[in-house]
Amino acid sequence: MRSIESHETSSQSETEALGAGIALRLAPGVVVYIRGDLGAGKTALVRGACRQLGVAGRVTSPTFTIAHRYDDGIHPISHLDLYRLGSHLDSEVPGLLEEELGPERITFVEWPGDLDENSAVAVLNISIEHRGGDKRLVKLW
Repeated sequence: MRSIESHETSSQSETEALGAGIALRLAPGVVVYIRGDLGAGKTALVRGACRQLGVAGRVTSPTFTIAHRYDDGIHPISHLDLYRLGSHLDSEVPGLLEEELGPERITFVEWPGDLDENSAVAVLNISIEHRGGDKRLVKLW
Protein backbone atom coordinates (compact mmCIF):
# COMPACT_ATOMS: atom_id res chain seq x y z
CA MET A 1 0.00 0.00 0.00
CA ARG A 2 1.50 3.31 -1.06
CA SER A 3 0.03 6.14 0.96
CA ILE A 4 -0.36 9.39 -0.92
CA GLU A 5 -1.86 11.24 2.04
CA SER A 6 -2.54 10.72 5.72
CA HIS A 7 -5.03 12.64 7.85
CA GLU A 8 -5.96 12.39 11.52
CA THR A 9 -9.47 13.08 12.74
CA SER A 10 -10.65 13.40 16.35
CA SER A 11 -14.43 13.20 15.98
CA GLN A 12 -17.20 12.02 13.70
CA SER A 13 -17.73 15.59 12.48
CA GLU A 14 -14.03 15.86 11.55
CA THR A 15 -14.27 12.55 9.65
CA GLU A 16 -17.33 13.88 7.81
CA ALA A 17 -15.47 17.12 7.03
CA LEU A 18 -12.57 15.09 5.62
CA GLY A 19 -15.08 13.20 3.46
CA ALA A 20 -16.41 16.53 2.19
CA GLY A 21 -12.89 17.59 1.24
CA ILE A 22 -12.27 14.32 -0.56
CA ALA A 23 -15.54 14.74 -2.49
CA LEU A 24 -14.19 17.92 -4.08
CA ARG A 25 -11.71 15.70 -5.96
CA LEU A 26 -14.24 13.16 -7.21
CA ALA A 27 -15.88 12.99 -10.61
CA PRO A 28 -18.36 10.59 -12.16
CA GLY A 29 -16.78 7.24 -12.97
CA VAL A 30 -14.62 7.20 -9.83
CA VAL A 31 -14.89 4.29 -7.42
CA VAL A 32 -13.79 4.84 -3.82
CA TYR A 33 -12.80 1.68 -1.91
CA ILE A 34 -12.98 2.22 1.87
CA ARG A 35 -11.40 -0.23 4.29
CA GLY A 36 -11.52 -0.22 8.08
CA ASP A 37 -12.76 -2.14 11.09
CA LEU A 38 -16.36 -2.05 12.25
CA GLY A 39 -17.08 1.39 13.68
CA ALA A 40 -13.99 2.96 12.11
CA GLY A 41 -15.96 5.78 10.47
CA LYS A 42 -16.38 4.55 6.89
CA THR A 43 -20.01 5.65 6.66
CA ALA A 44 -19.24 9.00 8.35
CA LEU A 45 -16.65 9.65 5.66
CA VAL A 46 -19.16 8.75 2.92
CA ARG A 47 -21.84 10.92 4.59
CA GLY A 48 -19.52 13.93 4.49
CA ALA A 49 -18.72 13.29 0.83
CA CYS A 50 -22.40 12.91 -0.04
CA ARG A 51 -23.29 16.16 1.72
CA GLN A 52 -20.58 17.98 -0.23
CA LEU A 53 -22.00 16.46 -3.43
CA GLY A 54 -25.48 17.81 -2.66
CA VAL A 55 -27.24 14.80 -1.14
CA ALA A 56 -29.87 16.14 1.25
CA GLY A 57 -31.45 12.93 2.58
CA ARG A 58 -30.23 10.44 5.15
CA VAL A 59 -26.90 8.77 4.40
CA THR A 60 -26.66 5.52 6.31
CA SER A 61 -24.71 2.31 6.04
CA PRO A 62 -26.20 -0.07 3.48
CA THR A 63 -25.04 -3.08 5.53
CA PHE A 64 -28.35 -4.95 5.29
CA THR A 65 -29.44 -3.75 1.85
CA ILE A 66 -25.93 -4.00 0.30
CA ALA A 67 -26.44 -0.82 -1.78
CA HIS A 68 -28.00 2.63 -1.49
CA ARG A 69 -28.40 5.07 -4.34
CA TYR A 70 -28.47 8.82 -3.91
CA ASP A 71 -29.73 10.55 -7.03
CA ASP A 72 -30.61 13.96 -5.59
CA GLY A 73 -27.13 15.45 -5.61
CA ILE A 74 -24.81 16.98 -8.18
CA HIS A 75 -23.96 13.49 -9.52
CA PRO A 76 -25.65 10.12 -9.02
CA ILE A 77 -23.98 8.22 -6.17
CA SER A 78 -23.91 4.53 -5.28
CA HIS A 79 -22.94 3.48 -1.76
CA LEU A 80 -22.19 -0.21 -1.24
CA ASP A 81 -21.35 -2.17 1.88
CA LEU A 82 -20.04 -5.62 0.98
CA TYR A 83 -19.43 -6.80 4.56
CA ARG A 84 -22.33 -9.28 4.59
CA LEU A 85 -21.26 -10.92 1.33
CA GLY A 86 -18.13 -12.29 3.03
CA SER A 87 -17.04 -15.45 1.23
CA HIS A 88 -19.64 -14.89 -1.52
CA LEU A 89 -17.88 -11.71 -2.64
CA ASP A 90 -16.42 -13.23 -5.81
CA SER A 91 -19.71 -14.73 -7.03
CA GLU A 92 -22.11 -11.93 -6.01
CA VAL A 93 -20.21 -8.73 -6.74
CA PRO A 94 -19.72 -8.72 -10.54
CA GLY A 95 -23.46 -8.40 -11.27
CA LEU A 96 -23.99 -5.96 -8.43
CA LEU A 97 -21.11 -3.76 -9.51
CA GLU A 98 -22.36 -3.70 -13.09
CA GLU A 99 -25.50 -1.98 -11.83
CA GLU A 100 -23.73 0.37 -9.43
CA LEU A 101 -20.66 1.36 -11.44
CA GLY A 102 -20.85 3.62 -14.40
CA PRO A 103 -19.31 6.62 -16.06
CA GLU A 104 -22.14 8.81 -14.71
CA ARG A 105 -21.91 7.64 -11.05
CA ILE A 106 -19.53 8.11 -8.14
CA THR A 107 -19.40 4.83 -6.23
CA PHE A 108 -18.32 4.30 -2.62
CA VAL A 109 -17.59 0.69 -1.63
CA GLU A 110 -17.18 -0.21 2.05
CA TRP A 111 -15.54 -3.59 2.72
CA PRO A 112 -14.31 -4.07 -0.87
CA GLY A 113 -12.23 -7.12 0.00
CA ASP A 114 -9.99 -8.02 -2.92
CA LEU A 115 -12.07 -6.47 -5.68
CA ASP A 116 -10.24 -5.93 -8.91
CA GLU A 117 -9.28 -2.28 -9.01
CA ASN A 118 -8.88 -2.49 -12.78
CA SER A 119 -12.64 -2.95 -13.23
CA ALA A 120 -13.26 0.73 -12.54
CA VAL A 121 -12.47 3.81 -14.57
CA ALA A 122 -10.61 5.38 -11.64
CA VAL A 123 -10.07 4.16 -8.10
CA LEU A 124 -9.32 5.97 -4.86
CA ASN A 125 -8.38 3.71 -1.95
CA ILE A 126 -9.01 4.85 1.61
CA SER A 127 -8.22 3.08 4.87
CA ILE A 128 -9.44 4.20 8.27
CA GLU A 129 -7.93 2.91 11.49
CA HIS A 130 -8.72 3.53 15.16
CA ARG A 131 -6.02 5.42 17.03
CA GLY A 132 -7.66 5.33 20.47
CA GLY A 133 -10.74 7.16 21.68
CA ASP A 134 -12.33 9.11 18.83
CA LYS A 135 -9.07 9.49 16.91
CA ARG A 136 -8.76 7.98 13.45
CA LEU A 137 -5.93 7.78 10.93
CA VAL A 138 -7.22 8.06 7.38
CA LYS A 139 -4.91 7.13 4.51
CA LEU A 140 -5.59 7.77 0.83
CA TRP A 141 -3.79 6.21 -2.12
